Amino acid sequence: MNDYIAISTLNDFIFCPYSIYLHNVYMETDETMYHATPQTRGRSVHETVDKKTASNRADDILSLPVYSEEYGLMGKIDVYKRKIGKLIERKYQMKQIYQGQIYQLWAQMLCLKEMGYAVEELAFYEISTNKMIPVKMPDEEDIRMFKGFIDRFRKYNPEETPFIVNPNKCHHCIYCNLCDKTTENNVYQ
Repeated sequence: MNDYIAISTLNDFIFCPYSIYLHNVYMETDETMYHATPQTRGRSVHETVDKKTASNRADDILSLPVYSEEYGLMGKIDVYKRKIGKLIERKYQMKQIYQGQIYQLWAQMLCLKEMGYAVEELAFYEISTNKMIPVKMPDEEDIRMFKGFIDRFRKYNPEETPFIVNPNKCHHCIYCNLCDKTTENNVYQ
């Protein structure tokens, strides 16, 4: 599965493709060196899913590893409600929904479908407000755009692609202080 793309990196790629490189460089180091409050909070939120204590309903599947040979994706879902075919991605707080987060949800859905599960609904669940946020199912054009995105992800080479510093993004990047492309400091210090 070395050629598979981790679903969790899709949003990061849209935010800054170089951040995936930095993640791979620093992944063996102490996370407190670069993790900020949002990542720490997100990790604690996923503990209930990973430990399978987020729901006690027999028809809910939690923390299921998923993959797609067709798209070359792998990852884990948060919650799949088997009776109604609803896939849910849990987030602590969602001030805004980014395209990368939607791509992650679509990727999970495509994996589940390829694995034989029926997916009829998609949603984000915002834990801080106890709110379910429905997401429309992708149509054919959405899937075409998603495939193009996956293709760009696969072809990305940090040595061949010019890096454009975006100070607003850099300020919100957890790797900002470790990045060799900018002298910006992040907002999490």
